[in-house]
Amino acid sequence: MNWIDLRSDTVTLPTDEMRFAMANAEVGDDVYEDDPTVIRLERLAASILGKESALFVPSGTFGNQLSILTHTLRGDEVIIPASNHIIVHEAGASAVIAGVQMRTLDCEDGMPSVERIYSAIRGEDLHYPRTGLICLENAHSSGRVLPIQYMENVYKLAKSNHVPLHLDGARIFNAAISLKVKPSEIASYADSVMFCLSKGLGAPIGSMLVGTEEFVRRARKGRKIMGGALRQVGIIAAAGIVALEKMIDRLHEDHENARYLSSLMEDIPGVKVMEDRLDINMVFFRLEDHAKNPGLIVDRMLSKGIKINPPEGYEWRFVTNLNVSRQDIERAVDEFGKALKSECQIPHG
Repeated sequence: MNWIDLRSDTVTLPTDEMRFAMANAEVGDDVYEDDPTVIRLERLAASILGKESALFVPSGTFGNQLSILTHTLRGDEVIIPASNHIIVHEAGASAVIAGVQMRTLDCEDGMPSVERIYSAIRGEDLHYPRTGLICLENAHSSGRVLPIQYMENVYKLAKSNHVPLHLDGARIFNAAISLKVKPSEIASYADSVMFCLSKGLGAPIGSMLVGTEEFVRRARKGRKIMGGALRQVGIIAAAGIVALEKMIDRLHEDHENARYLSSLMEDIPGVKVMEDRLDINMVFFRLEDHAKNPGLIVDRMLSKGIKINPPEGYEWRFVTNLNVSRQDIERAVDEFGKALKSECQIPHG
C-alpha cells in the first residue's frame, strides 16, 4: 500500500541521494573529533546559521535539553512560553537533566509581550532563583512564525539583562521562508539555536546545535554526559549534508501544499480551519460538532492507507511534507470527509 502520512513532517523518508551518501560516507571517530563527514556537516550548519560553531546531536529534544544544560546552573529558572515544544512535548526533561525550573508564560502563539518577559526576569534576592535562560521557538508549534522585530526586541532585552537566549529552531528554515529572510537573520537574535535535519529537510536522523565556539565546546562535554557522543556518525551526518544542500529550497512546496489542503478542508461541512495559523506547513482545524470518538475517524483513515493523529484536546493537525503530493492531499481530504460523515452516523451510547 502507498501510504499517505499527514501526522508530521518527522515522517519524511530519506531520498535516494541521502541513502547513497550514507552508504558511501567517509567516516572517523567523532568522539576523537576526526570524522570528516561530521566536521563538514557542522561547518556547513554553522555557516548557514551565521554562527561560529555547530554540534551534531541525535534529536531535536536532545539539542534543546543540551542547550539548557550548557547555558544554566542547577536551580536556575528558565523563562519560556507555556505553549513551546520544550514544555509541552519534551517529557519534563529540563528538570531531570539540567535541574532547572521553568517559568512558563501563558501564551498560545509563543509570543508573550516583551514587558511580560521583562517582568519575569528575577532580581537579586535571597529567595529567588537566578534567571538562567530565555527560550523561544520559531517556527512555533502552533503553526505561526515569530516576526523578526519581535525576536530582535526579546534578544535586546535578554542582552541588557545578561541572560542568554536559546531558540528552538526545529523548523527555522520554514520560518525563514515564511518571513522571506535568511535563516541566519533569525539566528542572529539568539545565543544558541537548535534545528532539525529530520523534519521537512528529510534526513532520517539528527539535529544541529549552533552557537559560539565556547558554547559548543562546553556543549560537547554535555553531549557526552547525556550519552550522545557517537562514533562513526558520519554515516548519518552524510544525509544531513544532503538535507542542507538540497532540501531547504523546496520547503516552500510544503507551505503551498498546506494552503491547498486548508482550502479543501474548508469545504468539508463542520470543519473550521484556523486560518491565522497557516504560516508554514501545518493545518490546524476543529470540528464544529466535536467527534464523540475521534479514534473511529483515525482508524477509518488508517484502513484507507492514510495516517493521521487524533486531536489534542479538540484540535486536529495535518502536516504536509516531502512525501505528500497534491493528489495525496485530495484523496486524504476526500476520505476525511467520508470518515467524518460516517462517525456522525454511528450511535454513541
